[in-house]
Order: sequence, then structure tokens, then C-alpha cells
Amino acid sequence: MSIATAERPTAVPPSPNSSMVHGTLGRGLHIGIGLGAVALGALSWVPQGAPNWARWIVVGIVAYCIGIYTASRRIEGKRRATDRFVTAVVTCAFGVVAFPLVSVVWTVVSKGAARFDTEFFTSDMRSVVGEGGGISHAIVGTILVTLVAAIMSVPLGVFTAVYLVEYGGKSRLAKAITAMVDVMTGIPSIVAGLFAYALFVLAFGPGTRSGLAGAVALAVLMTPVVVRSSEEMLRLIPNELREASLALGVPKWKTVTKVVIPTAISGIITGVTLAVARVIGETAPLLVTAGLAQGMNKNPLDGRMTTLPVFIYYQYVQPGLPPEAGQDRAWTAALVLILMVIVLFVLARILSTILKPKGLR
Repeated sequence: MSIATAERPTAVPPSPNSSMVHGTLGRGLHIGIGLGAVALGALSWVPQGAPNWARWIVVGIVAYCIGIYTASRRIEGKRRATDRFVTAVVTCAFGVVAFPLVSVVWTVVSKGAARFDTEFFTSDMRSVVGEGGGISHAIVGTILVTLVAAIMSVPLGVFTAVYLVEYGGKSRLAKAITAMVDVMTGIPSIVAGLFAYALFVLAFGPGTRSGLAGAVALAVLMTPVVVRSSEEMLRLIPNELREASLALGVPKWKTVTKVVIPTAISGIITGVTLAVARVIGETAPLLVTAGLAQGMNKNPLDGRMTTLPVFIYYQYVQPGLPPEAGQDRAWTAALVLILMVIVLFVLARILSTILKPKGLR
């Protein structure tokens, strides 16, 4: 018989007794294992007579992972059991990481809603000792200081990233800049504040406090983040785009401004947003440089300027009488700070979508 006319062997279906045929772990049994793990975790602190949340969570996670693997091993086989075990570990790890975040958000929202009113957003702390007062001066100070810091750090960071990717190559200067950026990334925030304070003391004399000094301190912290994020985005642009533009006779600088940066603009904006979110909640450098003001100051070049993190700090350590009033102001200010970061991220996503080239939307 020739090869062309040979009959193809038919596949033999696995027999019911084959090791490759197994049952399926039902949803009811899955839920039962989860509830049993929760109950076992609860029983772990019964001898103490008081809830121990850490022990409850740890025992429950371990019991759930072991239970789901054992049940799946008996019903579905070793391979499927291993898959379910890894899935359970990853899911539990995500839950452990997300639980503190959800807890923080819930705590801030529940406690910060007490002073979420019109007076709180339209008044400042001038002549306020106990109840009342607001954060209008702190909101304005936060916006101005962060805006000035972004104006100083974003162009510098983006231009530095463009030089490292497009022009620096493996030169000594590029290596030195990369090493300096790496060092600046790990600088403690208080060191940046002391640097800005020393700079302004040398220029304007001892005891100088201003929003500009705080902006300089924040710019020192923002710049390496902008450089690193922009550099990574620019390196992701395929070299074929650069080569095609250069092959058409387009100058190098125009290729960078018209091809490379517009293609990477979405990632650059996201990196800038992360840098702003990194510094908008800084307290230590602003305590040293910007100080605390009880009233409104819209001039970052003259006098002390309060920001929301500094306001929250002072309302916690110096709440006044009664102390509950200061604590309520601190919680509401923290809620406003979180909302500002959320709005910032939403605006960044909108801008990145609008500015992204049409072919990449």
C-alpha cells in the first residue's frame, strides 16, 4: 500500500478509567472551602477571647490554599490542582495588598465627611482656635507650589531623557547623568528640603520661607522620576520610525519633535502625573522651606505658604481645643488631597488620549 492511499489512524477516545479523565470542582464546593477557611481562621483566636485579625487572615489564607489544592487533587487531578493552588495564592496575595488600601480609603472617607462643607472650602485658619476654619489657603498653596515645581522639573526631565535616548548614546556625559539620576531617585525628601532651604538662606538670608523654596525642594524630588519615566517611554519607540523619518531627509531634531515625542506622549504624561502624585503629598521638605501660614498667600515669592500635607500635620500635632475639631479638619483635608490626586490622574488620562497620534488611539 502506498503512502498516499494509506488510511489515517483514527484517534482512540480515552476510556472512563483513564487518568486523563477527571471530574470538576463545583462552585458550591469551592464556596464551601472558602467559608470553611474563614471559620477556621475565626476559631484560631477563640482561645484568646478577642479577635486577632492578623491571625485570622493568615490562618484563613493557608487553610483555603491547602483546602482548594486537596479537593482539586482528589477530584480533578494533579495538574488542575496545581493550577488552582497557584490561582488561589495569587488571588489571596492581591486581597492582602488591596485590603489595606481599601481600609485607608474607607477610613479617610468616613472620618473626612464630617467637615466636607462649604465653609471648609471657602475659609482659612486666620483667628481660628477651636471649631470652624477651613483649607482654602492650603488648597491654593498646594496648587501653586506643585505647579511651580512642575514648571521647573517637567521640561528639565523630558529634555534630559531626550538627550539620554536620542543624543547621548554611551558617552561619558550620558553615563554620568544616568548615575546622577539614579542617586537622586533615592534621596530622602527631607534632604531635598534642607538643600532648598540652604540655597535660599544663602541667597536671601536666614529664616527665609516661601512657596518658591518649597517648589524647588519638590522639583528636586520630581525631576529624577520624570527623567526615568520619560526615558523608558522614549526607548520603547521602534527605531524603524526614526530611520524612516531620517531616510526621508527629515533633520534629527525634527524627527524627535514630530515623530518620537508625539508617539511617546501618552507615556510621558503618565510619568509626569506619577511624579506630581509622588510630591503632592510631601510634608517634610515643605515644613522646612514653605512653613505654615494661617491665612491666604497667593504669592509664592513672598512669605510662608501652607500646603495640604503641612496643614494635616499641624492639625494632628496641634489640634487646639477641643482637639476633635482639629482632627476633623485633618481627616477632611486628607480626603481632599486624595480627591485632588484622583482628579489629576483622570485629567492625565484624558490628555494622553487627546494628544496621542490618531493611528495609536
